Amino acid sequence: MLRMKVAITTSLATLAATTALAGDLGPLITPVELSETSESPIILDVRDEGFDAGHIEGAVSAPYGRFRGPSNNPGEVPPVAQLEATYEDLGLSLDRPVVIVSQGDTDTDFGAAARVYWTLKSSGFTQLSVLNGGATGWVNAGLPVSTEAIAPAKTDLSITWNDTWTAGTDQVNNVIAGKAGGKLIDSRPTAFFEGKKAHPAAARPGTLPGAQSLPYTEFFRPGATAIGSDTDVAALKAKLGIEEGDAVVSFCNTGHWAATDWFAMSELAGIENVKLYPGSMVEYSQTDGEMANQPGLIANFLSQITGGN
Repeated sequence: MLRMKVAITTSLATLAATTALAGDLGPLITPVELSETSESPIILDVRDEGFDAGHIEGAVSAPYGRFRGPSNNPGEVPPVAQLEATYEDLGLSLDRPVVIVSQGDTDTDFGAAARVYWTLKSSGFTQLSVLNGGATGWVNAGLPVSTEAIAPAKTDLSITWNDTWTAGTDQVNNVIAGKAGGKLIDSRPTAFFEGKKAHPAAARPGTLPGAQSLPYTEFFRPGATAIGSDTDVAALKAKLGIEEGDAVVSFCNTGHWAATDWFAMSELAGIENVKLYPGSMVEYSQTDGEMANQPGLIANFLSQITGGN
């Protein structure tokens, strides 16, 4: 198992911009860029609270919880029929761009937008963007907010799940057992990786055997709430040992922090075959699968009274 620091030298923004050449907004957009776009995106505000106090004009309230699983496995993907109904209620359309807005007060907020982005992409949406810095970034840019709520016109969709970007417990077990190639990337803060902390819903602390530590915070400058755009992609691939054809599986506790690593590696860096393990350690720990970095009994007890995403 390996801990690593991501080198900060080369621009991911350039790579992300190439995606926008096809006519969409690109995977990452700044508040000023959104305010000036000639596109007419659906603005999906995924905050669980704060929408009524002020939001981007025309935004649709879509609380993050609508895209998440039950309390015993928050990272679980809701049934496709449930997701489809949610998208229809929100007025989403496969042929219209969607910009996803989180709160943006802390770096962990980015994971909510990234997780919703991953969910929508896996559902067949192709024109997706995350507002870098979220609602707070919008306000800090001096842009106006509205308190007027809108009722989106319901749409009629037919959704199927594309598992290209999804890793399940079976695939993770195959990687651990050496039956399939792949890199397991632990996106959690180091204390979780080392087994010193655990999510309240996790049955056991620790990490996946053979996992490498790449905390999601490595993609943010200290104190920043907007994701950085200057990771050295070649150095990152070299340190992770990613070779052509490798599946790269990002995981955390509930598929929240891991969504940031997935987004940074897949959507910004353009690394192929990056997958998100949505249930992550909460789901895995509830199986009888082997664990690494498991603490002793006393340390295990202490870890159970702490939590994380």
